Amino acid sequence: MNIGLIIALVAILLVLILGYNIMLQFKVKAESARKQESSRFLQVIDATEDLIGHAHHLPYSKELLMCLNMRILDAVQNMYELDPKNKQLEQRVEHVKGQIKQLNETFKGNETTPFKTPSSDKQAIVMLKLVKRLRDTIRSEHNKGRFETQQYVAENARLETIQIRINIENVMKRANDAIVRGQPGTAVQLLKKGLDALATKNDQYSTQAREKLQAMYDDLENQKQSKQAEGMPQESNQHKDDMDALFGEKKKW
Repeated sequence: MNIGLIIALVAILLVLILGYNIMLQFKVKAESARKQESSRFLQVIDATEDLIGHAHHLPYSKELLMCLNMRILDAVQNMYELDPKNKQLEQRVEHVKGQIKQLNETFKGNETTPFKTPSSDKQAIVMLKLVKRLRDTIRSEHNKGRFETQQYVAENARLETIQIRINIENVMKRANDAIVRGQPGTAVQLLKKGLDALATKNDQYSTQAREKLQAMYDDLENQKQSKQAEGMPQESNQHKDDMDALFGEKKKW
């Protein structure tokens, strides 16, 4: 056989092998990228479903639930586009669409559940973390154009009020508990923190809460002055309650 022909055939074979390897590597990289993207959408779905699952812990509005469900729908649709032959994803898309339609048609009232005052600092912190996650989520959806601006502004303000209310209701509960224990100094510290937190708030709840806290504070101060006038011993070595986990250090709500 002609040596030149053999060399040409070998060269063609090498080119074919090289081309096949390049195509195989490209396919592997594309599949890896698809799996990573699909995993990212799955994480979004799981995190959002977790938020929806807490709807009985905090008052959720219809707009908030619609936003969260639309977030899930977007993630599922993106997963289906990555794997259009997946019948389970196709069914999931239709299922989520059905949930959104049902929610839109059957949601009654303004909120899913009445506000519940936290029973402890630990519960208050859990509730505050949930509100923060919700506010971060709706902000992200608004930035992506999936949550209308007017609805976002209203919902963010509603969640901020809930955030304030968690703190203030917890402060009032702790202050009352301190008074019952005979620790007016601790109660005064708590009431001061509450009043400071409400100093720049002008919504209806904040105004009413500020008046209530101020009345409690004034009453304790009057009692303190009366005791001083009578020469009665004052509470000493007050324990400084750590409220930073609830209020933060001079941060905005």
